[in-house]
Amino acid sequence: MMISEFELLAEKVTRLSELAHALRSENARLRNEVTSVTTQNADLQHRMQQAHDRVSALLAQLPAEVLNDKEAA
Repeated sequence: MMISEFELLAEKVTRLSELAHALRSENARLRNEVTSVTTQNADLQHRMQQAHDRVSALLAQLPAEVLNDKEAA
């Protein structure tokens, strides 16, 4: 009976070790994904700011009466 308990314990330790390894791997993958998504987010924010700046510059070049006519429509 004692041997089967040790075998059961050994199996549990093996499963725990495999689970820990799998979780470490998943954690590393998720860290890489977070880094990638964070970089993409920063790039998109930068591009949105550039687009906003360009639209603002174009609006500033329009004569005031054109803007008033557009707002009235």
